[in-house]
Amino acid sequence: MTLGAQKFSLFGDKQFYRSLFSLAIPIMLQNLVNSFVNMVDTIMIGRLGTAEIAAVGLGNQVFFLFTMVLFGICSGGAIFTAQFWGKKDIQGIRKNAGLCFFLDTTVALIFTILALTVPEGIIGFYSKDPRVISIGAVYIKTLAPAYIPFGISFVFMLTLRSIERVRLAMVAALIALSINMGLNWIFIFGAGPVPAMGVRGAAIATVIARIVEMLILVTVSYRRKYQMAGTLREYTGFNLAFAGRFLRITGPVIFNEFIWALGITVQTIIFARTGTDAVAAFNITNTFSQLTWVVFIGLGNGVAVLIGKKIGEGAEATARDYANRIVIFATLLAAVVALLLYPFSLLLPLIFNVNPQVLRYISIMFIILCCSYPFRAFNMNLIVGVCRAGGDTIFCVLFEVFVMWGYSLPLGAAMAFLVHAPVWLIYLCLCSEDIFKMIIGLWRLKSGRWLRTLV
Repeated sequence: MTLGAQKFSLFGDKQFYRSLFSLAIPIMLQNLVNSFVNMVDTIMIGRLGTAEIAAVGLGNQVFFLFTMVLFGICSGGAIFTAQFWGKKDIQGIRKNAGLCFFLDTTVALIFTILALTVPEGIIGFYSKDPRVISIGAVYIKTLAPAYIPFGISFVFMLTLRSIERVRLAMVAALIALSINMGLNWIFIFGAGPVPAMGVRGAAIATVIARIVEMLILVTVSYRRKYQMAGTLREYTGFNLAFAGRFLRITGPVIFNEFIWALGITVQTIIFARTGTDAVAAFNITNTFSQLTWVVFIGLGNGVAVLIGKKIGEGAEATARDYANRIVIFATLLAAVVALLLYPFSLLLPLIFNVNPQVLRYISIMFIILCCSYPFRAFNMNLIVGVCRAGGDTIFCVLFEVFVMWGYSLPLGAAMAFLVHAPVWLIYLCLCSEDIFKMIIGLWRLKSGRWLRTLV
């Protein structure tokens, strides 16, 4: 079935949508909770001032980079997990999870050591504002103990998704949110015998919430005997041949996520070097965008499980049908969501204690963001939901590297540092990459070369 014909029967397969949303909605809710945690941090810190918002935003960029490396490892591993699940190979699922645990905790340990030993150097890489560096260093150093628990949680979350056990991660994230919100209020502003700790308090609240989230995921998975809950011997059951095959497929995914996250980091550096007001506006815009973007994260991860499972079952025609269906549906849905996103910007003066210049930047950034949403939704679902599920990981790397690093980042940097363009024009240049990605993505989807059987 061609992409054009698929448009005519977009809602013809009701079973597809029932299966998709049974997976996607809990993933959406889980990511909504995680995004809400970030938003609550931003709003509460926003009551302290612009420098604090900028500092915590830059500190969270470090955690974001860490998260994207984990996502590369675990979403790459999810390619194997979904196809193992289609074949009902439980031992394969567990040895795959064990390799993900090893890689995740190694990365988490590296980030922990860096955050504890050179926090000023890390924040100084983003900003030259001495006050922002001082506040941001305190934040990331205090946040460092959260890395290893979050790395363990991440393996559980993405493996559970791939075997269609999605509710536990949602419940764990909801409990973590509740703890984070309550402790934020106490630790940031002080209550009773607890003194006001500002950004340090926000970091402590996040560390406690992440540890609780990990304990819930691990404990409940083993008590309910979920398929991924294995023994130490099962987790270490992978051999060099499997590890080599794993890294051949997931290596490009890890690199893809790292290079994309590094690109987002460079975007932040561009705004941070433009000015504290600019990076504060950029951080606030991204924080609110995440609240609606969870819809497309859920769709992409949900359809990846369905496509991977169908490939594992040998039903390649159905997998291709699902691929065509999701990219059209996600693009149309994004246009609707964009219309709902813009009114958020009108509420910002009531929420943040920032100067009028920051609010002006945000207002224009929101308009640009909304216009880019349909293109961005297509690209996200093509990469995460279709190409990765089909094992087409090399294309995903080329897709990100050439457009982001060869076009949008050089253009944005030139507009910022050579032309000294307005902040909104820099943001527009950075967002324009999504149009070019969509053109390339349509070609790859129509070619059909994204689908490969791996297990």
